[in-house]
Amino acid sequence: MSSAQTYRMKRNNLLPVLASAAIFVPMLFSHSCANTTQAPTGGDKDTIPPALIYAKPYPGAVNVPTSGAKFRFTFDEYVKVKSANNILLSPPSEKAAKTKISGKDVIVWFEEDFEPGRTYSISFTGAISDNNEDNPFPGYAFAFSTGESIDSMLITGIVQDCSSLAPLKDMTVLLYSDLADSAVFLHRPDAVCKTDDWGFFSLPYIADTLYRLYAIKDENNNKIYDPGTELVGFIDSLIRPSMKVNDTIPEMQCFDVKDTLGCQSRTAQYTINVFKERNTKQMISNHGRTAPRVAFLKFAAQDAWIDSLWIPGYRADQLITRFNQEQDSLEIWINDRRRAPDTLRLWVNYRKTDSLGALVPTLENFKLFEEGIGTRKKGRAALKDLKHEDTICVAKFEAVPELVEQEGVNVNFALPIIYEHFDSIRFTYINPKQKELPGTFKVEADTADIRHYILRPDVKLQTGYEYVFKVAHHAFRDINGHYSDSTEVRFKLPTDDALSTLTLDMQGVDRKFIVELLDDKKANVKRRYIIDKPTQLVFPYLKEGKYSIRVTDDGNRNSLVDTGDLLQHRQPEPVRFFKLEDKDYIEIMPSCELTQTIDIPELFK
Repeated sequence: MSSAQTYRMKRNNLLPVLASAAIFVPMLFSHSCANTTQAPTGGDKDTIPPALIYAKPYPGAVNVPTSGAKFRFTFDEYVKVKSANNILLSPPSEKAAKTKISGKDVIVWFEEDFEPGRTYSISFTGAISDNNEDNPFPGYAFAFSTGESIDSMLITGIVQDCSSLAPLKDMTVLLYSDLADSAVFLHRPDAVCKTDDWGFFSLPYIADTLYRLYAIKDENNNKIYDPGTELVGFIDSLIRPSMKVNDTIPEMQCFDVKDTLGCQSRTAQYTINVFKERNTKQMISNHGRTAPRVAFLKFAAQDAWIDSLWIPGYRADQLITRFNQEQDSLEIWINDRRRAPDTLRLWVNYRKTDSLGALVPTLENFKLFEEGIGTRKKGRAALKDLKHEDTICVAKFEAVPELVEQEGVNVNFALPIIYEHFDSIRFTYINPKQKELPGTFKVEADTADIRHYILRPDVKLQTGYEYVFKVAHHAFRDINGHYSDSTEVRFKLPTDDALSTLTLDMQGVDRKFIVELLDDKKANVKRRYIIDKPTQLVFPYLKEGKYSIRVTDDGNRNSLVDTGDLLQHRQPEPVRFFKLEDKDYIEIMPSCELTQTIDIPELFK
């Protein structure tokens, strides 16, 4: 007999006892959340969760006193309250519920008075478990009213991460009849609940009216969204409940997390994608100096706007500046071989957010101190501490065999270079007969990083060949006046017969998309393409395993996966995962060549 059957039999055997014990039995499981299937048993170990057998006042009670009310919930075994914060009153109170264990009873009360003539519910998602094996009580929604009737409408949905689309457990869902955009920042909602392990939520016993729907990661448990520290998601439009509370529908059941069929039988009316908002209040949040001729500015928000900056003692053409891709961090290099002073003063005229939220021109200045100035050695002692990399133009050449066809040979300099002699680099390739042949290559400068360059051979790379870049001495010179050493980089394409190739035939591409190959856990990006027209994307040299394909609609064409903005009603950029046979991953077998067609309009339908 399965544990699910055991639990149902256990629950059914308890009901006659309950019937003879109290007049509340006919309504005990009406207006409530039923318990169903459970996890598999493990021998003699108790895997059956506790069952609720009695409640006082009875579920669906009306005219409950607005103050001093206590609620008694009796279970069939001894239980404990794992988290009082997960005993949720809806509409919520300012303080968490108070609880007391008395035998097999859990007594719950609230310090604040209830409002007259209003429907309330108490939910227990993840709040209670048995004493012996810590088996969780699947959940329960207890409804009552301080008025003459119980509101009977219901809203359901799923909360998921905007990037991985993974369901999120223990998110707080907020429902507001106050339709102002500021409501979620200012006061508690009209209804609240927590998501379960499947990210599913159910908001029962609500009035038939218009609402705004939000989900947050309520870090401080105040039932209000705190921007800058909490995740948030929202539904764009106003919503009105269309479902009615009914204890027989799956949406009102509290299924065990391992009951896949039961959990998947529930209808989610809304899907909320949660994200971390980027700060929009602009200011300089940090500044510093990492080397004698290197400084930085960090901004609190993206898209910083600088009108001008200067360092007294240096001409404008002696300052090299470059923003990062998000334009919230600026690096500054001084192209002057004179010894830089111990303290530099940086002046910045930029647009800063004022008290009214507007960007206004602001002039600020900062002292930039050289790190370690107090302990820095001088004279011969300083010369003894010099490392070789302190006296040369540091250049790192890297060719990753699995990625070189897509990414080329990467050249990264520690400092901006003021002299380059790429044409002094000799490129050759050696065929399987060990014959060395000359080749040519192209040089690409990275528009986002002035210290990064890419070398791309003009010949088609082939397995069995060895490719060599030989860099001459003094080919490059940096802002310190140092020259580079001679070096060489060698690489071959992988020859492991077990490696496989995945080709994606991207169809219906009519705008910019970001296509990423991730591991099956959707945690690490293995390869990345940016496309804006139909094309074939080749992912060679893949090891056996499971991979996910994530496609992001890059609406603003900035080649970044952008988050949302609550007040601007802007959702995060849409993300989809390619599914094959209802699985959101592709299994790559050894030594195979797999081609998959991805129809973009169908994927984003």
